[in-house]
Amino acid sequence: MRRKALPLWEAGERPAAVLIAGPTASGKSALASRIAREHDGVVVNTDSMQVYADLRVLTARPDPAEEAAVPHRLYGHVDGATNYSLGHFARDAAALLDGLDGRLPVFVGGTGLYFKALEQGFSELPPVPEEIRAEIRLRAEGRATEALHADLAQRDPEGAARLRPSDRMRVMRALEILAATGRPIGSFYGDPVPGPLAGRFLHKLFLAPDRALLRERIDARFRAMMTAGALDEVAALRERRLDPMLPVMRAHGVPGLIAHLNGSMSLEDAIIRGQADTRAYAKRQFTWFRHQMGDAWRWIDPEAC
Repeated sequence: MRRKALPLWEAGERPAAVLIAGPTASGKSALASRIAREHDGVVVNTDSMQVYADLRVLTARPDPAEEAAVPHRLYGHVDGATNYSLGHFARDAAALLDGLDGRLPVFVGGTGLYFKALEQGFSELPPVPEEIRAEIRLRAEGRATEALHADLAQRDPEGAARLRPSDRMRVMRALEILAATGRPIGSFYGDPVPGPLAGRFLHKLFLAPDRALLRERIDARFRAMMTAGALDEVAALRERRLDPMLPVMRAHGVPGLIAHLNGSMSLEDAIIRGQADTRAYAKRQFTWFRHQMGDAWRWIDPEAC
């Protein structure tokens, strides 16, 4: 039986875009595809890991059949060797919006900063010369992320206060910018580039499933990914010998599965680690959206869609 069209907005109030956020494994992609089919739309990736070509299975990118059923954009278009930034995404999204010819963009994903950049803009961070990046990363080898955060706190206390002491990628970025420019990272946040959806009428949904059910889905999906070839994907990525600080190398599941392939962790322990990392990320997604994105988002139970 065909499902009825999903009521989203009043007649005559068609938004400039639909934004669908939520924790991982909450059913965002299925809802986005449904809305795009019913409203002559295009599904636009708003997830920082699904941009990478290397990890279709492990990042739960839509499969080829799903992509063929309705137009999908900004999925798998970036090589894993690229450090794809917030600025890259915002510029790609702006270019895409300019070429839609009246079709409804349905932005979907779990990366809060991407959604924020669409409306509020983003700050351009300066490029870091490769020799400086290499030197900073060489010094950081073997050191705990918390120790690097403490170093940052001594030299840039405001920048360190913005970051979780366990967030190695962002701590390293702040240290690299400090070394390259002599300025704290926060000094570059004063004049953001406008967001491509700034000031436009948007329909914003946050999918908030039952927490216990979500945890079960995350664990089951990770095991399904393993059956679907996730380990083969990671093995191919490992063979590329990329910088371990690149975003693609830190995708949920990758570190543990590489440890397994290197012989330092059992496959079961790698799976358990990937499941735990993903559950922790989902919890952070709930917290981040609740505190960062305001009351304009409509929180909905995906079971009711």
